[in-house]
Amino acid sequence: MVNDTIADMLTRIRNASLAKHQIVQVPATKATLNIIKVFQEEGFIHKFEEIKESTEKHILIALKYKGKQRQPVITSLKRVSKPGLRVYANYKKLPRVLGGVGIAVISTSKGVISDRYARYFKIGGEVLCYIW
Repeated sequence: MVNDTIADMLTRIRNASLAKHQIVQVPATKATLNIIKVFQEEGFIHKFEEIKESTEKHILIALKYKGKQRQPVITSLKRVSKPGLRVYANYKKLPRVLGGVGIAVISTSKGVISDRYARYFKIGGEVLCYIW
């Protein structure tokens, strides 16, 4: 059993991207599904599909690559807020990842959104992870 499902999902995506796999399978939870939706909206993954088996739910993620050399679109993923140390930020102090090249995924009262939308709607929340 994994205590931190978000960190497990990020590690699986990171490893699959570095190994240049086409798809990766992660266990489905509400939090991981919402984070993957943000990744797709921001253009870091191609598409995803939720698969329900008899007792377990999984998410299949199609990773995105660019060029003939198949360079991964996802360069790096970093977990920020952990179960042992939560990290919160108001909208004025939301982090900018690589000067706006990457995104921070924020869990707000309006749902899980990117840092760009959180600044636009002027809401803060828990900083879940960085992706660039």
